[in-house]
This record gives sequence, structure tokens and C-alpha cells, in this order.
Amino acid sequence: MLDLLPAAKNGFYSLCTAHPTVLRTACHKAAVDGSHLLVESTSNQVDQFGGYTGMTPSQFVSFIRQIAHEENLDRNQLILGGDHLGPNRWKNEKADQAMEKAATLVKSYVEAGYRKIHLDTSMPCADDRKNRLGLPDVDLISRRSAELCRIAETYSSAERRPWYVIGTDVPPPGGSRDSISQLRITPVDEVEETINLTRQAFEDLGLQEAWERVIAVVVQPGVEFGDESIVVYTRKKATPLSKFIKENHTQVYEAHSTDYQTKQALKQMVSDRFLILKVGPWLTYAYREVIFALAMMEKEIWASHKTMTLSGLIETIERRMIANPVFWRDHYHGSEGELSLKRKYSYSDRLRYYWPDPEISASLERLMNNFSALKIPEGLLSQYLPLQYEAIVQGRCTNSAPDLIAYGIGRVLDIYDFAVSKRRGK
Repeated sequence: MLDLLPAAKNGFYSLCTAHPTVLRTACHKAAVDGSHLLVESTSNQVDQFGGYTGMTPSQFVSFIRQIAHEENLDRNQLILGGDHLGPNRWKNEKADQAMEKAATLVKSYVEAGYRKIHLDTSMPCADDRKNRLGLPDVDLISRRSAELCRIAETYSSAERRPWYVIGTDVPPPGGSRDSISQLRITPVDEVEETINLTRQAFEDLGLQEAWERVIAVVVQPGVEFGDESIVVYTRKKATPLSKFIKENHTQVYEAHSTDYQTKQALKQMVSDRFLILKVGPWLTYAYREVIFALAMMEKEIWASHKTMTLSGLIETIERRMIANPVFWRDHYHGSEGELSLKRKYSYSDRLRYYWPDPEISASLERLMNNFSALKIPEGLLSQYLPLQYEAIVQGRCTNSAPDLIAYGIGRVLDIYDFAVSKRRGK
């Protein structure tokens, strides 16, 4: 089944991000490696109304294809996916209204050229009856998924039909808001029920051929991240899931929230048939780490130079996040000191929503301009960016701000490359 996706020889990873620097780094790497690149936008980022990025699906496609073109990545190497496509954005509305908007969402994605479609109807709408887990019944989730699949089949071209991902136990996009100390791994009987009911729902709507393109099921394999903690994959706990899918089905698992896992854990997940690894906030977290290091070095270099205008980037970010808390206030909790730390350093990286802010963008531009013609002292690099310092000494990175940033992002991509590579030593 995975042979439908050219990138899926031994598993593959999916970038769930709209950050232009992250995407540029990934496109450049894929072009150099001659590999395929899967980029997904979520229903929160991109929808028919613009999402939080301000882009519709067709606009996002133009955006990422332009970056790919500039980085010499062949258009056929770029695979586009839609993540969490369903009523999530409108779950506070009544089901009829929410599903009508979800149908338009799916239509806009497939018409824009997205090939991998995650049908996610796992969330309850305002007038839905919930089960013991606070979710709609599995039968209802399955029927709604089939309804959205019918929309996708109707509006996609016969030559470029989508591949589908289903699931009823779907981790929340962007990491957990709740405690992750007691993480619930999806039971095998629930996976079997989901597959059987969804297949039946597809058949009831005459979508048997589309069912052959259902490549993966989303489950919770025991990986998650929250504000300040990570649950690392424990192979033994996921053994029943792995054994079930290997022995009974042509589909594989799609694992969400794999950010911050070790490369050994990710390699084990791929071996255990969690062949689609989703990564999102870790990429912008890595970007932020380098940017903050540059801002700290900026102060060290020029704090006493009265003629130099410093960016004040970290302070600007804090001020703008406090002034506009919409993207973090429901996710971060604690004292004022704890909140300040989370706004900067949380694994959830809610800061990623604020990079387009005009004041933050201006501060960032000032920071990059201040470093544009400067060779950063090696002692500072060793202090603030020791991994980049080592790479510079070894000739694997140059002493320039853009390359320092790209190296930081690339380290995360390298971990996922290792996970999906057949060569353990890569």
C-alpha cells in the first residue's frame, strides 16, 4: 500500500509547519539529497478562510512551490498533505454547520493539489453526544470520515486521486494541553474497530476504490510532548499495536507528536510499522534556539557600542506575546515567572505563531542585519552555539547567521533521516 507514495521505501517523515525558513532549509536539503519531501499544513494553519497563516490551500501551495523552485527542488519531489482535515476549526458549532465547512475545507485542499489527506473527524461538535472518552462514537466518526472522503473523490482529478489517513484516537495538533504523565496508548481492539467501521462506511457510500488508498491509521503509540516534558517511545508498550498491524492489515500507522524523540526511538518506531512520523514544533523550536543565541551574542558584542542599534528581539517577543495572548493563554499555566519561561522555551513552542508579527519581524530583520557582515568570534560561538562551532571547525558549516540557523534546523531533519534510512549508520 505504501508503494503508492514514492517516498515510502522504509517509512518517511512529514513536516507540519508553515515557517518559511524551516521550509526553505528542508527544500534545500531534499534537493541536495535527491529525496522526496512531504510537507503538510494543518486545518488550523490553512483553510478556506485563511487559517492563522492567512493562506488558503491554493495560496499555501503557491507559497511552498515557490520556495521549492528557489531551492532547486523538483516539483515532483514535493508531496503536499492536509493534516486534521475535518470539523476541528468549527467544533463549537452544531454538527451540520461544522461538517458543511469541513466539506468545503476538504474540497479546497484537493482542488489545490494536495495528495495526502488526513480525514480527522475525531472531535465532538457542539450538539454531539460524547462517549466515556469525551469523543463521538466511533461509528459516527467513521461515517463522517467517509462523507469527507466522498467530497475529496468528487473534486480530485482521476489522474491524481488522494491517499488517505484515518483514525479515531488522534493526538491534538501541536502537543498536549493536559498532563501527559498518564498517557493512554490506543488499545488494539479500538484500532480494529476503527478500521472495520471506516471500511464499512466507505463501502456504504460506494468508495471501495478509495478505501484501497487508505494508507495509514493514526493511533497513540505512547509518544507526546507538553509544555516542559516529553514522553519517549517505549517499544514494549507499543508491541501489541505493532504486532496487530503487521499481521492483519496492509495499512501502517501514522504517528503524531513525534517531536523531541531520540533518533533511536524514532528508528524503533519505523521498525514497528509507525512508518509515517509527523514533526512540527521541534523544527521551529530549533529555529528559535539559534535566533535566541544570536540575540544573546548580539548583546555581548555591541552592548557597550552606543552607536549600534540592537534588535531587542527577545524583549520584543515577550512584550508582543503578552499584548496578544490568544495563541498561548489556553496552553500555558503557572506563575508569572513560569509563564515567562514557557513563552520563550516551552516544547509546545507557541512562540511559532508570533514570528509574522510586524514588530517581531522588524526586530528579527534588525538582528540579521547586525550580523550580515560580521564574523562572529569563535569564543562566543563555542559558548552559545557549541554544535555549530564544532561544525565550523570541521568545515561543515560557515560562520554566517543564515548558515547557523540552517544547521540548527538541519540537525532535526537529520534525526528523522536517520529514522527512515535503511542504513543504521547514516
